[in-house]
Amino acid sequence: MSILLTGGAGYIGSHTAVELLNKGKDLVIIDDFSNSNEKALDAIKKITGKDFKFYKMDYKDREKLEKVFEENQIDAVINFAGFKAVGESVSKPIEYYTNNVSGALVLLDTMRKYNCKKFIFSSSATVYGEPERIPLTEECRVGGTTNPYGNTKLFIEQILKDIYNSDNTWDICILRYFNPVGSHESGLIGEEPQGIPNNLMPYIVRVASGKLEQLSVFGNDYETHDGTGVRDYIHVVDLAKGHVKALEKIDKEGQGIYIYNLGTGTGYSVLDMVNAFEKSTGKKVNYRITDRRPGDIAVCYADPKKAKEELGWIAEKKLEDMCKDSWNYIIKNS
Repeated sequence: MSILLTGGAGYIGSHTAVELLNKGKDLVIIDDFSNSNEKALDAIKKITGKDFKFYKMDYKDREKLEKVFEENQIDAVINFAGFKAVGESVSKPIEYYTNNVSGALVLLDTMRKYNCKKFIFSSSATVYGEPERIPLTEECRVGGTTNPYGNTKLFIEQILKDIYNSDNTWDICILRYFNPVGSHESGLIGEEPQGIPNNLMPYIVRVASGKLEQLSVFGNDYETHDGTGVRDYIHVVDLAKGHVKALEKIDKEGQGIYIYNLGTGTGYSVLDMVNAFEKSTGKKVNYRITDRRPGDIAVCYADPKKAKEELGWIAEKKLEDMCKDSWNYIIKNS
């Protein structure tokens, strides 16, 4: 039996592949490299010393996807194939709805056809919209999402709930990510954004390395301790381990639909992150304050208690690890 990772060569997918292979799981990875790099596949093999099957394809291609299911005995699917940049989604809503929502429907319909009903979904804290309260628990109101990216995550969550209501033989786990940062300690895999990074840490490290001139800080007039946006940053390796725990949960518990926040429970502002990076690495980060970015909110961080109690999962890596590992990746790949 194999686990299918869609988008498995991407940032979170590749780190999760490492953790699953290290647990002795058999993997099938599909990716079209639209937001990833082929070298990640070799890096996964180098880190783990293990092999896996790979198909270069778009997960929206039903014919090719069915071929994957026909050639492999797929037991569970973890979907990492979604587009993920908030700002980009505002300027490219059609592309985001097509890839994220239509792609998920093709994937889920194919799973149903081949009677594969274990599914782990990469959702996001953006589904909470303007937070009802801080820290955010899984019981907080969802909706009122402020950008197309968040809308796609919210829509797919509702689709999954409707699927489970229609057929409760599905095992579904929805993981609401907060802000993944960092890289594998080997420096062999990390975040590889195309062009100007949309996420904070890749932007910081590229400014520190001289690849980019300065960091744009989107707004300093939020109601936070220094005026810049506050987020819950989680090390990508901790996040990857959360998927292993989620898979163990649905394997053990049987049918159900489960939702978990994956975050640290601590909020850091943009300038906190800049300062922590400078302190951890000794590298200067030039920045300038610019206008607020469309779709952004002031403060967002998790209450991760439910994941600790039900999955036995906690975020173990510290802010210093996130900064040092991010920098290590840039050094080894520049």
